[in-house]
Parts: sequence; structure tokens; C-alpha cells
Amino acid sequence: MANQSVLIVDDEPDIRELLDITLSRMGLETHSAATLGEAQGMVAEVLPDLCLTDMRLPDGDGISLVEYIQRDHPHIPVAMITAHGSVETAISALKAGAFDFISKPIELERLRSLVITALQLGDDASRESAAVDQELIGSAPAIKSLRLQISKLARSQAPVHIRGESGSGKEVVARLIHKNGPRAAGAFVAVNCGAIPPELMESELFGHIKGSFTGANQDKIGLFQAASGGTLFLDEVADLPLSMQVKLLRAIQEKAIRPVGSAAEQAADVRVLSATHKDLTAEVSAGHFRSDLFYRINVIDVHVPPLRERAEDIPELARAILRRINTTGDRQQPELDDSAVSALTSYAFPGNVRELENMLERVVALSEGGPISADDLQFSNAQAKTETTPGSGEQLQNHDAGGNLEGYLEGIERSLINQALEDTRWNKTNAAKLLGVSFRSLRYRMKKLGLDD
Repeated sequence: MANQSVLIVDDEPDIRELLDITLSRMGLETHSAATLGEAQGMVAEVLPDLCLTDMRLPDGDGISLVEYIQRDHPHIPVAMITAHGSVETAISALKAGAFDFISKPIELERLRSLVITALQLGDDASRESAAVDQELIGSAPAIKSLRLQISKLARSQAPVHIRGESGSGKEVVARLIHKNGPRAAGAFVAVNCGAIPPELMESELFGHIKGSFTGANQDKIGLFQAASGGTLFLDEVADLPLSMQVKLLRAIQEKAIRPVGSAAEQAADVRVLSATHKDLTAEVSAGHFRSDLFYRINVIDVHVPPLRERAEDIPELARAILRRINTTGDRQQPELDDSAVSALTSYAFPGNVRELENMLERVVALSEGGPISADDLQFSNAQAKTETTPGSGEQLQNHDAGGNLEGYLEGIERSLINQALEDTRWNKTNAAKLLGVSFRSLRYRMKKLGLDD
């Protein structure tokens, strides 16, 4: 951290002195300002690597400084110092573009961790953008906008909620935010909240100590501890039981967790990202999701567009997927002919990118070489975009595999069951709920379709 500098902005001399001593011991050069006007002039003069600012200043507030730096010096991260328990203030600062926040009274260990993380950002935003460009494929306007948003969010510690349909790539976006940020060297821990039984949820997230309940034969670290120094991705967060939502809210706000059976809290140095395919606002209105937790995890909202809204990206995506499938190099790179490209771009893809991947993996597995044509593609759903009048003989002939209606219907059923199982990480109980059938009915259907292996 040699030759790196921090600007301290606070009107209390004691706070400035405490921060100055702590940061100097870390080998950092410090500069101090007591007012908003003084801070703005000093930012332009010294171009610090980090700015620490109090919320309340004699001639304005810290958010004004955040907005000024975001506008004129966006490569400089700003951390806000807030009053203890002032959640609204912290969220306002994060929405304005603050890197992170720390509450008074300032815990020095937490301060050091924040500073180290912020200084790992550097100012090479172009490198981050290039990395995102390579991994988020497509040139549709929505994807271009999403790439820019990811690059910006990677330089923040704000909680991000990612919404989008199943299979649209929400976890890909979460991984890119992690990979291109200061926590990239830490772990990325993903958990599907809908796949964990409610009675095990607290132990899975926070861990437990030996003897805390029947079957707890040894200490176990939870997912928060496993993600320490990195990112915890809560997929399908809308499926959390209400009782668990209260405990998750406290863990996020206090940046600390308490393992089951323990009397002591442990610091939780994680960035929380979340996602769901459900409408969280509607879930809050229906009383299924706590409004205070929604407010806390939805500081920044990111929308991942469905594949049908960026059909122009399908050929490029398909070719990238084929290159990834053909990693062994023991066969010629599969190519799509014009008929295949046309068929893919005219299909609605209800399963989004995941459905495209599954389709191409099946084609490659069955391929005997040569270009892939439209005849090689097996669409698992009848929702293809078509000019043919629904119900016409021509449409039925195109979709029923030569008039075999039973086989056609079984194909749709098999596809829906497979999709539900993938969405729930092969948890059959949750898959049955997703499909609106009983567990016994799902088990019977899977056995009938040969899916119970």
C-alpha cells in the first residue's frame, strides 16, 4: 500500500486524528478536510486513492461529496461514515455510488478491512470492462447496458438484487460482479435458497456448534463463514421462510452472524448478492417477503433480459456455447448452417440461455459430424414464434414428430420436469411444488418417462 493516500473528511478533530493514526500505521498517506467545500478542492488537488467521509458536514452532507466524486473522479472509491443504526443513510449513500459504509463508533478492524478492500480496486476500470465484454456475450442494447452496469457495480460493495427469468443468466451476472471486483481473490459461494429444507436453513447459512441440536456431532461452518472475504450469492431468495428472513436481515445489517447454539457473534466480511425469478415487490405485497429485507438487499436492482428479447444475440451465443462444448478438441468444431440459425432465432426460448445450452449439448452428443441444420434441433416446447395459425394442420404436423401425439406430449412433459429439476438443483420436493403436483405424482411421472435414474 506504499504511496497510496486517503482523504479523511470529518468536522470532528478527534475522529480525524483517530483515522489518521490508524491509516498511517497501515503505511498510508493521509489528507484531512473538515468541510464539504474543503474536501471538494482537496480531491482535485491530491487525487486520493480512497475518500472516507462523514455523513454530516457543516456546509452540506457526505452524499453530495459522493455525487461530486462519482461525476468528476469516478475511479476514486468513497466510503461513508454513518451514525450507528442509520440504515436509511447507509442505503442512500450506496445508491448514490458510495463504495461501502462504516458506522460509528468506528471498529478499527472493520475499518482496516474496508480500506484494504477499497484500495485493491485501483483505477483500471478498462481492464474490468474488457473482462466483462469477454464473458457476457451479445451486442443487444440491453446487454451493452448490463455490461456497463456490471463494471460499475464490481467497484462497489453495495448489495445487489438480480432479477430475471429462470435460465436467463442471473448467476453469470453475479459471478462477473464478484470476479471483476476487489473480492475476486475470495470465494464465490452460491446457494439456492429454495433447495434447502427450512429446518436446516439457519445451520446452513450461519453454521452450528457441536451439540447444539440432535445430530450436530461436530462444529460446522456456515455459508457466510465459507464466503468470508468474498461474495455470498443467494439465489431464489424469495423462497426463504419468513423466520429466516429476520435473521438474514440482521446478519446483513450488523455484518455479523451467530452460529446455531453459540452465544457469541462472529464478524461476517461478505458481500451479499441475491437473485430470484419472482417479482419481489409482489411477494412483499402478498406478505411472503419482508419489506425491510427487500429494502436492504435491493439497494441496486439489476435486470437480466430474457433471450427472446435479444434474439439478435442467439447466433453468437450458440457459437460460443458450441466452442465450450467442444473443449476436447478431438472432433471438428460444430458449425450452424443457415437453417439452424434461422430456426434458433425464430424460437421463443422459454427456458432462455439454459435451454439453448441443453439443446446444443444434445445436438453435439448425437451428431455424426458435419454442419448442424434445423432438422438436427429438437425444440422442447411448442412456443416457437411462427406465422402459422395455431391449431392448423401444418403446425401440428411440424410439431408432433410425424403425427405421434402421445410422444409429442410426453416430450413436453419431460422437458417441463427436467427444467423444474434443474431450477431446484434436483430437489424433487421443491420441483413438485414448482410444477404444482404432489411429490408422489412427480415420482410416478418421472418413472413413467424414464427420468428416475
